[in-house]
Amino acid sequence: MSTDTFAQMAAQMTNGKGFIAALDQSGGSTPKALGLYGVTEDMYDGEEAMFAEIHAMRTRIIKAPDFTKDKVLGAILFERTMRGEVDGKPTAKALWEDRGIVPFLKIDKGLDDKANGVQMMKPIPGLEDTLKEAATFGIFGTKERSVIHEANPEGIKAVVAQQFEVGKTVVSCGMVPIIEPEVDINSATKSEAEAILKAEITAQLDALADDQNVMLKLTIPNEAGLYDDLADHPRVLRVVALSGGYTTDDACARLSKQPKMIASFSRALAEGLSKQQSDEEFNAALGANIDKIYQASL
Repeated sequence: MSTDTFAQMAAQMTNGKGFIAALDQSGGSTPKALGLYGVTEDMYDGEEAMFAEIHAMRTRIIKAPDFTKDKVLGAILFERTMRGEVDGKPTAKALWEDRGIVPFLKIDKGLDDKANGVQMMKPIPGLEDTLKEAATFGIFGTKERSVIHEANPEGIKAVVAQQFEVGKTVVSCGMVPIIEPEVDINSATKSEAEAILKAEITAQLDALADDQNVMLKLTIPNEAGLYDDLADHPRVLRVVALSGGYTTDDACARLSKQPKMIASFSRALAEGLSKQQSDEEFNAALGANIDKIYQASL
């Protein structure tokens, strides 16, 4: 990727109006995502057919008239989606060249078992090789997810330290990591966990060098404006919000109280979409979701 292209993408992620689409369901979550799309497990045979179905769904979303940089700033891709094509063009290239949307890659390999009230990321073998491959596709940044279930200071500190360790590897390969320590929306100690998380993230951000920039993807906090200080930190391009299981309407209502967060929704983006819909019905439903999420991100 040229320096000019990277700068254009960075400017869009820092200053653009809109949200980031999460098109990164992986092997474990694909059957559920397909089921919501009206494609049940008896409609495909084997993993390859399953991934072909999810790629067809994502292609339909990417090619929809409202899926452009006017409201969608970036899109997070699963590895198979990155290696796939949209109308004969690599997916990331189709996103940027045809839609003006900045491509990201999900790089985590899932979650370890719960310990100390959190789920750390599993090891990511071959990470640097994956990042080098991603660079050849024109990927701007990455996303890596952990989950916090309880306000356990030791667990949260470990999650954030692991996230930033991986993030620094991403930065060293010329990309911008989206650091995602999700707080479970059903946690009985959600507010307390968010306060601890903010302090740990701040400490890690303060320790970064001037050329180490990141993005943050966080659960919409209970307290309005809680993460505004993080959004203003000189090492942060943008703070984005995950929907975390909230309905689209609920997620958008909560997000509208967070002036310095924009959305990065997956399930909420695809809510109400179905393979059985005509293109006109599909595009109308997706357009309505995009507009709702866009408005909440302003």
